[in-house]
Amino acid sequence: MKNTTLCYIEQDGRYLMLHRNKKERDENKDKWIGVGGKFLENESPEDCLLREVWEETGLTLTRWQFRGIVTFVSDQWPTEYMHLFTADQFTGELQDCMEGDLCWVEKSAVPFLPLWDGDRIFLDYLAREEPFFSLKLVYQGDRLAEAVCNGRPL
Repeated sequence: MKNTTLCYIEQDGRYLMLHRNKKERDENKDKWIGVGGKFLENESPEDCLLREVWEETGLTLTRWQFRGIVTFVSDQWPTEYMHLFTADQFTGELQDCMEGDLCWVEKSAVPFLPLWDGDRIFLDYLAREEPFFSLKLVYQGDRLAEAVCNGRPL
């Protein structure tokens, strides 16, 4: 079981997206996701968020919002508790990322990128400004087998 963060940084109607195309063994290989990563010992979700965003982008977040918890269950990977954030203010200059290519993408174009099917669900919740939510996504291989939000099957 692991704890992670994921952040969708917003600017001018766009999200900063990471195309995961640089690491050979990567559960997100060739997918487009936000930025984030695994908790280090003694980190809070916010500690992890700020560190991971800075490490992957060179940006320092100055305003963010904790939007939800996503529980990933997989027959191939350990269970993951992902702490989902959005951010709309930051300082710094974008730098290259060792895990993939960073690109600003119009929010309306994001659903047409190669995404995990479950990501489409929580990205829709973010777009609709849903209040804090708990989403459970169950995968069999790459196939989304089950989705449950706030205890209710979707």
